[in-house]
Amino acid sequence: MADPIFLPGNILALPAEAAGRLITSGSGDAALLYLYLLKNGGQYDPAAAGRALGWEASRTAGAASLLAGMGLAPQPVHAPTPAPPVAEPPEYTSADINRELENVASPFPVLVQEVQRRLGKVLSTNDLKGLYTIYDFSGLPAEVILLAVSWTIEEFQRKNGPGRMPRMPQIQREAMLWKEKGVDTVEGAEAHLKRLTLLRDRTVQILALLDIRDRPPVAREKEYIAAWLDMGLADGVIRRAYEETVLKKGSLNWAYMNAILKSWHQKGLHSVEQLDREGKQARRQPRPGAGATAPQPAAPGEADRRAREDMERLRAFLEQQKKEGK
Repeated sequence: MADPIFLPGNILALPAEAAGRLITSGSGDAALLYLYLLKNGGQYDPAAAGRALGWEASRTAGAASLLAGMGLAPQPVHAPTPAPPVAEPPEYTSADINRELENVASPFPVLVQEVQRRLGKVLSTNDLKGLYTIYDFSGLPAEVILLAVSWTIEEFQRKNGPGRMPRMPQIQREAMLWKEKGVDTVEGAEAHLKRLTLLRDRTVQILALLDIRDRPPVAREKEYIAAWLDMGLADGVIRRAYEETVLKKGSLNWAYMNAILKSWHQKGLHSVEQLDREGKQARRQPRPGAGATAPQPAAPGEADRRAREDMERLRAFLEQQKKEGK
């Protein structure tokens, strides 16, 4: 009875050229991995291949590179290094809070008093935990935290009306955002506040340039506007890009408009005057194929002189023909 491993349907076809390359390489690992790929229809999962062959990851990767170098497998795709997990704040207890409040050398008790004054209420246990999370986990100075609290209150009241106050989770999100941006000194916080104020005021103006007056911008729109401000683009330039976008797309397309403005920024075109000057220069440049010198019209009287010379040459030619005919 035939060995079942040779029965029809269980046979793997190994191309002669592939076999020759494997033999020439002298790599048993490459040959084994190639057989694995044949058996699995060319599907390559490094972890699964390593388990099947009993290899460590480095050995599997080495064999895959050899196969790729021989043209018997695609170049291995290296997975991007995963980002480190975002650290989560610890679960602070009431004992942690009380210990910090009783510490006479800590600025936290003064911070609590000032935040309570600004919010106009006594902080609850959960509020204290949230504030302590900002203070302890972020490591921000108390002065920076107070500036973040004041900004959060100001923005919340601007959007929701005077007297309205944010909750501690909203303050915590804003403070953590400052930390992510590297705003961890009083000087940095003051500069950050100036930028936030400028961005807030200019956002309203730019939205008006885009004919948006009935709603606040969403987060992605704020990112676009902030980038345009960083480019130093004049209002007229932003408006012109908007008009070109609407003309091309039929309506506002933020990504398309951003591409236009980035292109102008890369060319150093930040004002309407610079755009106009660039447009005039483009119109003055000769069209492709227009570099050859076009025939110039003859000067007055020149055409008559040339005609007379042509007639004289023709007459002389005819006279010569008559003489030769005789």
